[in-house]
Amino acid sequence: MFKKILIANRGEIARRVLCTCREMGILTVAVYSAVDKEAIHVLEADEAVYLGESEPAQSYLNIDKIIDAAKQTGAEAVHPGYGFLSENADFAKRCKEEGIVFIGPPAEVIKDLGDKITARNIMIQGGVPVIPGMTQAEPDPKAMVRTAEEIGYPVLIKASAGGGGKGIRIVKSANEIEASCLAASREAESAFGDGTIYLEKFFDKAKHIEFQILADTHGNAVHVLERECSIQRRHQKIIEETPSPAVDETLRNKMGEAAVAAAKASGYVNAGTVEFLLDREKNFYFLEVNTRLQVEHPITEMITGIDLVRQQLLIASGKRLGIKQEDIVGRGHAIECRVYAEDPENNFFPSPGKIEYMQEPSGPGVRNDCGVYSGFEVPVDYDPIISKLVTHAENREQNLQRMLKALKEYVLLGVKTPIPFLIDVLQSTPFQEGDVFTDFIETHFRDWKPGFKEEDLARIAFVVDAINANRRKKSIANTTDEIPSPFFTLGNWRMA
Repeated sequence: MFKKILIANRGEIARRVLCTCREMGILTVAVYSAVDKEAIHVLEADEAVYLGESEPAQSYLNIDKIIDAAKQTGAEAVHPGYGFLSENADFAKRCKEEGIVFIGPPAEVIKDLGDKITARNIMIQGGVPVIPGMTQAEPDPKAMVRTAEEIGYPVLIKASAGGGGKGIRIVKSANEIEASCLAASREAESAFGDGTIYLEKFFDKAKHIEFQILADTHGNAVHVLERECSIQRRHQKIIEETPSPAVDETLRNKMGEAAVAAAKASGYVNAGTVEFLLDREKNFYFLEVNTRLQVEHPITEMITGIDLVRQQLLIASGKRLGIKQEDIVGRGHAIECRVYAEDPENNFFPSPGKIEYMQEPSGPGVRNDCGVYSGFEVPVDYDPIISKLVTHAENREQNLQRMLKALKEYVLLGVKTPIPFLIDVLQSTPFQEGDVFTDFIETHFRDWKPGFKEEDLARIAFVVDAINANRRKKSIANTTDEIPSPFFTLGNWRMA
């Protein structure tokens, strides 16, 4: 097993990896940019190396600097987390060339599966059902029109490279194709440096179901059940749950077998996720493979008891997969709500700024993978995720109530968050009934506005007043150079 690893990421995912490393007795190296000098992952790691200015190209996307940091600290392996360099084949290749273990799949697998057209062809050869559409890139709008007419509208124009909902356009008629092709290609070129696009069938009211996979270097592969990820904004997930209300045991077995087949067909190693679309008739189709640990991995951990980061480290160190398919059993129900610094009233635009006060929810079955703290400045430079709030209970009905309670207890002041929006989604009749699909938010919450009650505003005012009162006390206490009294450092308190 590794003695020391470098975590090439930041925020809550860096902290998540740190947690398992600490349990396994593995030393950790954090890396950070100028705006992350006081980030929580930097404070908690055994060592920390400064990369550069806040721009990702100068810090978390700078391969040379990260490799140098690993060498400088003697790190034997690099965990990329998700985002940044996690699905960068060049980074994985460079790590191997430098004698550093990349905790993830081989570079060639990342490259193949990172190109959606190549991935589709691999799955077709492996017997995995794929969405009807093109099997090669096509820049010619006229060819796009011919394919669209063969498979039927609506269709989806997609970037072959990248992900995160970028380079995607829904097209409902032939006269929309040319403009949509140009827009999708431009966005893909800007986001991924590759404007290649293709076309596939768009399924109305489809569900987004994904299967966690684990595969070792000895040819063993398993799936670790499914996750329902249909609640999305801007083609990006915001609420996930497991098990999916739409998947029964028979369908779960079929989709799980397809996910394992996808792993074996592509030569996959380590943790990954095979994503499927499920149509109204319960037909499923391969969508893509995320060649990394998923943001929503905690809900899988909650119902199975399997530490996926630990499995990643064991596999990367050459160990055989110590889990058999028949050993993997889901117990209860888990939900994850992503809490971002963003404004749901303004198309979920980022809302960076200083977190004036934060109070995390707690209680049985509540987990909050969090990367910030009160007083931390959420930077404008990176994905504005604050935390992943996860709850687990005996069944879906109980867990919905547990998550609603946790969201209502979650206090975050100073930045806008989607917490009120998430509460409204979870309380909505369609969600309660499990009637979710990929355009759920567009259908039911397009013009959402928060419905604050007077008592909600009163609670917020009380908290703000309490914070300011505490600061005034501290200010008075620190008017001299003397060490402040313990009574002033305890925070806002009173005699009972």
